[in-house]
Amino acid sequence: MISTTNHIDRKGFRANKMLIAMLILFVVFWLSTLIGTSDLANWLLENTLVFIFLACLIWTYRWFKFSDLSYLFIFVYLSLHIYGAMYTYAENPFGFWLKDTFHFERNHYDRIVHFSFGFMLAYPMRDFFLNRMRFPNWVGWVLPVEITLSFSCLYELVEWAVADVFFPEQGIAYLGTQGDIWDAQKDMFMAFCGAVIIMLITGFMKKLLQGNKKAAS
Repeated sequence: MISTTNHIDRKGFRANKMLIAMLILFVVFWLSTLIGTSDLANWLLENTLVFIFLACLIWTYRWFKFSDLSYLFIFVYLSLHIYGAMYTYAENPFGFWLKDTFHFERNHYDRIVHFSFGFMLAYPMRDFFLNRMRFPNWVGWVLPVEITLSFSCLYELVEWAVADVFFPEQGIAYLGTQGDIWDAQKDMFMAFCGAVIIMLITGFMKKLLQGNKKAAS
């Protein structure tokens, strides 16, 4: 059974076959993106935060274990990100397929990942706030959305600093704005929408399960 935010007891790493499988798949996929990347400098830039994020997850594992569903969301988001970093977001093949199929004006893969940032990571934030920080339930609904928007803004500032100040030669490839002057604002909006949608889905599913339990009793 896949544990969710409502499950307080969490399996240890060795007993969690799902987590082990996801870790192995991710490492293999991650290495394949490194081997197949068309721009090593951009790959390293894009994956810096992945290294930091994974290090934090490993370092804090004994202190707090996320639910299986939270780890699944994290796995999917990081996989989407590293796939984008393999080619650069603006040159992603899947994005070009979407562009050709639906006649978009640009490669929208970056929009997908920014939406996924909110959709996939707001739930683990809720998991952490409720089960580790012991915040009130209403905070678990509101704070993930607020933090998603804050982190999105921070990320855009980091992108600007990296591309314009520290590594200007990688600026265009790293930013992937594709000529859109409102790219940063649209990216933040997509992340915000993703966070709001997953919170609404979570709330709906919670009420549905509670209704089923009451009906069964």
